[in-house]
Amino acid sequence: MAGDEGGSSGSSPAAEPSAGGGAGAAGGEEGGRYDGKCIFCRITHGEEAGTELLPCEHEDLVCFRDIRPGAPHHYLIVPRNHLGNCKTLKSEHIPLVEKMMAAAKTVLQRNKFTDLNDIRMGFHWPPFCSIAHLHLHVLAPASQLGFLSRMIYRINSYWFITAEQLLERLKAESTTS
Repeated sequence: MAGDEGGSSGSSPAAEPSAGGGAGAAGGEEGGRYDGKCIFCRITHGEEAGTELLPCEHEDLVCFRDIRPGAPHHYLIVPRNHLGNCKTLKSEHIPLVEKMMAAAKTVLQRNKFTDLNDIRMGFHWPPFCSIAHLHLHVLAPASQLGFLSRMIYRINSYWFITAEQLLERLKAESTTS
């Protein structure tokens, strides 16, 4: 059931199959694998009837609404292939993160949200991930986040990193390697 997504709170690391980023034997950063124990793997492969997949122009990504929305528009952009959390990413994943961000903007526009200056996109930083499968939170309008959501999706916190901050880290890593 999609109710197991836990994508919005990020406050239940115990629900995460593996705090280190992979999900058991199928996890890891190489991607391309399917983990039947991972709710997001099952959702991306159409095995969770309770979750409506929204149109996404990239066949290697899926988009769906967060079960516990933190804003009027709260979507998750998820790679079809199992990939660990954002901390497991390397510089070679920069194009994937950029593609996820582009898909996020497209889904907002398709859902009649056009003020792309009033959005928040990011990832929960381990161990504050509720699901150990890479997923981008897309929230809009950011100006309408409630008190709890402002804390959960707080910029410059120990538990949430914006997509732009993640890209900066990955690009810095690529110049130092």
